[in-house]
Amino acid sequence: MKGILEGLRKGFGKKLVALHAWNGWIVVILALTGLLLVGGFWRGLLGEGRVWLKWLHIAVGIASILPVLYYLLLAGKHWKQLRQKPWQRFNVIMVLALLLGWFGSGVLLWQFKAVGPRVSNAALTLHDLLTWIGLPYIIYHSLTRTKWLKEPARWSIQPEVRPAAAGKEAETGAKQPQGPTSPQPVYTRRAFIRGAIGVGLAVTVGPTFLKWLGSSLGSIGGTSTVDRLLEENANRLVPNPVPLPASAQVVGGGAQGHFRVYTVTDIPSFSNENWSFTIDGLVNNKFKWGWEDFLKLERTVQVSDFHCVTGWSVYKNTWEGIPLRVLLKKAGVKPGAQTVKFYSGDGVYTDTLTLEQADLEDVMVAVMHDGKPIPSDLGGPVRLIVPKMYAYKSVKWLTRIELIEGEHVGYWEQRGYSNDAWVGLS
Repeated sequence: MKGILEGLRKGFGKKLVALHAWNGWIVVILALTGLLLVGGFWRGLLGEGRVWLKWLHIAVGIASILPVLYYLLLAGKHWKQLRQKPWQRFNVIMVLALLLGWFGSGVLLWQFKAVGPRVSNAALTLHDLLTWIGLPYIIYHSLTRTKWLKEPARWSIQPEVRPAAAGKEAETGAKQPQGPTSPQPVYTRRAFIRGAIGVGLAVTVGPTFLKWLGSSLGSIGGTSTVDRLLEENANRLVPNPVPLPASAQVVGGGAQGHFRVYTVTDIPSFSNENWSFTIDGLVNNKFKWGWEDFLKLERTVQVSDFHCVTGWSVYKNTWEGIPLRVLLKKAGVKPGAQTVKFYSGDGVYTDTLTLEQADLEDVMVAVMHDGKPIPSDLGGPVRLIVPKMYAYKSVKWLTRIELIEGEHVGYWEQRGYSNDAWVGLS
């Protein structure tokens, strides 16, 4: 074993440089792919490519552990060299903690069906937090260690030799103590540049980080994420639905967690003039309701959890709406029907359930969340809720239900998502 370690440590300095470079490229690839996967604009634009991008992110994330493991074999020797360099020791610990944290939380997110939503939700929060801390830190570290900033001749004040001392040295051939003719500045130009880079990153990243932190930890200044979205609601349908007593009292105690707004199109807006709800296809009775007539349909209240396939969840939501099984019974399903197809009001998104799945008692066409109208950003005025499945089945801006023969491949299923969207462990 000792011989193997000695072999691995040959060319120690060059290997450290190579590991540093590999880690740098890995972080760059993970950062770019991760940001593209999160961004709503890119989610729609990439289409099927998003699935391939996700697998690239996972593959590079798994590979990121290899340089870390190799470094740990060299760490003993490197640590000795850093005895008198506490800042560099701190940097090594910080980078290792970030890489191991990203790797561990990333594996849990990759295996979200196996570990269940509560674990994957915590892993996503940790993954995001490490990203908000890690990326600015790594950018700062990289910029302040670039060659142009490290060159002493460029950033340090060069001392001048006193003429008398120089003359004496020439006579005796011995070096005399030298010193600058003026005192060194306390704050060098190099330190100023390092500080400016840090301030620039703080100003650039800080507001977005605070916004993420506020939405992750809950309300700030008494305004929750959903309340804020209601204030910005683009829908203009009147009247507002009147909540049932159980909904007004929020029997679930209030949603725990926060929704992330994902969409494959621009968020649509509706008014009484352009909104309607249709049930058609292989049914005995076709219906088309306007907003005011739709609100007259009998509604019920349920408490359920909401799980996204990307790893986050919102627990104990109080939904009010019409159970899907009630609507289908009202329409009367013809014998030839096999699939329930759902249309989003964005004109693009569709998805399906089998008749058996649609008959689950908690599948709901929802019009209220926690006693309030569903804002446009969260799929209002009406959206489908399928609690036992991941949220890409819970079609937002729902305006039409069609009963069809055979199968239909939904929007994300066309782009690589599984048609089997059942949530894993609870």
